[in-house]
Amino acid sequence: MLELLHIENIAVIEQADIQFRPGFNALTGETGAGKSIVIDAMGAVLGGRTSRDLIRTGADRAFVSAEFSGVSAGLPGLAENGITPDEDGNLLLQREIGGDGKNLCRANGRPITVAQLRRIGEELLNIHGQHDGQQLLDEEQHGAYLDRFGRTEAELEAYQREYSAMAELRAQIRALQMDEAEKARRVDSLRFQIDELERAELIPGEEEELTARRDLLRNGEKYLEALSGADYCLSGDDESAGAVNQLRDAEEALSGIRTLGNDLAELYKRLGELRCEAYDLAEIIREKRTEFDFSPAELDAVESRADQLYRLKKKYGATVEDCLAYLDKCRAELDAMETADDTLILLGQKLAKAEKAVRTAGAELTKARKEAAKALEDRIQTELRDLDMKKIRFAIDFAEKEPAADGCDTIRFLMSANVGEDLRPIAKIASGGELARIMLALKNVLAEQEAIGTLVFDEVDTGVSGRAAQKVAEKLAQVSRRKQVLCVTHLPQLAAMADTHFSVEKGESKGRTFTKVVQLDRERRKAELARITGGSKVTEALLESAGELLDEAEAYRKTL
Repeated sequence: MLELLHIENIAVIEQADIQFRPGFNALTGETGAGKSIVIDAMGAVLGGRTSRDLIRTGADRAFVSAEFSGVSAGLPGLAENGITPDEDGNLLLQREIGGDGKNLCRANGRPITVAQLRRIGEELLNIHGQHDGQQLLDEEQHGAYLDRFGRTEAELEAYQREYSAMAELRAQIRALQMDEAEKARRVDSLRFQIDELERAELIPGEEEELTARRDLLRNGEKYLEALSGADYCLSGDDESAGAVNQLRDAEEALSGIRTLGNDLAELYKRLGELRCEAYDLAEIIREKRTEFDFSPAELDAVESRADQLYRLKKKYGATVEDCLAYLDKCRAELDAMETADDTLILLGQKLAKAEKAVRTAGAELTKARKEAAKALEDRIQTELRDLDMKKIRFAIDFAEKEPAADGCDTIRFLMSANVGEDLRPIAKIASGGELARIMLALKNVLAEQEAIGTLVFDEVDTGVSGRAAQKVAEKLAQVSRRKQVLCVTHLPQLAAMADTHFSVEKGESKGRTFTKVVQLDRERRKAELARITGGSKVTEALLESAGELLDEAEAYRKTL
């Protein structure tokens, strides 16, 4: 149950605390006073879509919190997100909307995302807007309503698994099916590409080696000159001794005194190590100089190969490895096309089995739906009688269709508004008031099966008046004995039937418009009901009539 709704800086509401009660809560007020803003605030704290335009002018943020009581820790939305009510079963949801569009959401103080807030909120409170009745005009929604009522999730999931497998096989078959001319063109293209890539004899990693060799060949003369210079310095020539010989002479010069002290012995040892290292370096440089064979022909060959790789990469991939991967792909596609006839036969056999499985699963789903449809028809008919629609007949029509993602049935809600008239689609014959009451009946039936503790009705009485309005009020009172009901209304019958009545009032202060929400006592309820009934001119007769309406509503509530 929603205990407390706290609102800060939402549109014209600077700050408001609404302490809702168990049972039937009604909110009334002048048009434009801000009743819809209260509903928007509820939607926001439940994870609904919001906009920075919702923030009150001059404020840098908006904030809404909702405190719920009697919350079960076993709700899937809570368990999925690691949220638990406190030891008394209380849960506090909060959402802060920043001027920069960022949101900060919490559940019992724990940060959560907007998506997590929405998942939790949808199990605590359900908002039925004044336009929900229009959904009845969309026949694509009728099957979804029936599935919700009939709890056909298991049958629907089993069907959708079979349907997905069938759809995948059909996609594979379509990919293999093409006319002969198109197939011949594709085969020729694949063979050309495969031949071009195979003749190139690509080797993984060769691009890096080729680049390094090309850079070396391009700088061949400089390379040899550098090696020759280093060789001369280390090894010398016939006329000049190199560093290796000079280090040997230095080593021999110290050999005679190396025993005269540890420092001289260490110096002699280091000269020997240095001579050996210099000798090794000289040998390596000499080998590199001897091995390097600079040839303009080799450079031309390397440049040609690099150009070939460049052209192939422009056509088939960013790297040699990508080109090789593309080659494998072409080979696989060509192989599949050359064996397509055999593959199509095999896939056709699998598809026949898959289609049979879809039909079987679809029949099970249809059976479950038809059983649910009979029960839903009876329940809706009972609800409609309670709403003073005794002559209306309601039925659910099934028509077979080709298998689709939602099943093998076209499901439509039908009604007959008058005795003797045939059943026809709701969209073609229902008035606005009838739609509102049928939707109320449907919502009530669906709500009975759900764990949601609070139902919000936002002007669902649009198009309803007189005796029908009284019946709607009585129905909401009945619902409120099982679940908490919050109702935004403009009808005195509904407002009078409420256990708790709030007035949404707009005023001005310091050049700013503000809205406040006030809980009404009996005298103020009479005045509000009189205003709703007679407009701005409230007479004693209207006040007396409002008092009688409250007495009648109280008497009815005692019978529940």
